[in-house]
Amino acid sequence: MAESLLSVVNVPILETERLRLRGHRLEDFVQCAAMWADPLVIRYIGGKPLTAEESWTRFLRYAGHWSLLGFGYWVAEEKQSGKFVGEIGFADYKRDIEPSLQGVPEIGWVLASSVHGRGYATEAVRAAVEWGDRHFEGARTACIIAPDNLASVRVAEKCGYRQSQIASYKGHPTLMFERELKVSS
Repeated sequence: MAESLLSVVNVPILETERLRLRGHRLEDFVQCAAMWADPLVIRYIGGKPLTAEESWTRFLRYAGHWSLLGFGYWVAEEKQSGKFVGEIGFADYKRDIEPSLQGVPEIGWVLASSVHGRGYATEAVRAAVEWGDRHFEGARTACIIAPDNLASVRVAEKCGYRQSQIASYKGHPTLMFERELKVSS
């Protein structure tokens, strides 16, 4: 059953020098749940480790994005070893945030703490952004980042995102970044 669902979703595979970005597989769930339960990983993303149930909901949301919207999150893995690195992609979370991100693909990334500081986030986000430039029809993509998450701010800036304003999300100050799509001719 899981195999047939994967073929319907048809998530594109992206490759960088060191990474492969691919669709989630059922066997990825254990590593995904462990990552989302790691206090180092989530300290700027809600601050509370996720339970297996909450991770499962997130995991299913990724498949739903690809199936319904034609974009979503990829698993990032090391090309040489196949080691799980994290998750990177675009989403439409229908966030209750002002200004609204309605209709704007929102990029996000989260990496396992064991691979922090290796430049994987920048490498993977660049690949996702290039894919987005070829596939999105709107004028921009966006991301939101906790003000204290300086590593993610640097990744966003390296990948062409510029801070547009400070917003409030779930009662916390949040930096909003935007990037104009580059249309290739």
